[in-house]
Amino acid sequence: MPENRLTIRIINHSNNALPAYATNGSSGMDIRAWLDQPLTLAPLERVLVPTGLFLEIPENHEAQVRPRSGLAIKQGITCLNTPGTIDADYRGELKVILINLSNEPQTLQPGDRIAQLVFQKVEKAEWLEVKELNETERGSGGFGHSGKQ
Repeated sequence: MPENRLTIRIINHSNNALPAYATNGSSGMDIRAWLDQPLTLAPLERVLVPTGLFLEIPENHEAQVRPRSGLAIKQGITCLNTPGTIDADYRGELKVILINLSNEPQTLQPGDRIAQLVFQKVEKAEWLEVKELNETERGSGGFGHSGKQ
């Protein structure tokens, strides 16, 4: 297996294909809805959509659940809690929180691609309590500190 590949153990209870990259240059794998029948979301309705997938993510890694841009622009459906993190020690079913931000009801079909998974290495942090922080050019400038243009 190439050096830049991460092996993920997976159980697929759905009748959908395993998550896959749409193109060689894709960062995320498309994941699909595991539904018995079409699911219609009213405007501003949110729902937890099952995938039938169970993952074993290696230690020091996470899976990030991210929206699909086509679903967002075409139907106004996106993920809440984005990016959603699936921790390495979670063994439950991968489910996706979707919301319909359009002004019309939107329908998802069984097997529709609803989100994408991006795998990332996770660095653990430890605290070093100090009395002061190093100065930077930005300093404590917060939201909008650099202006509009």
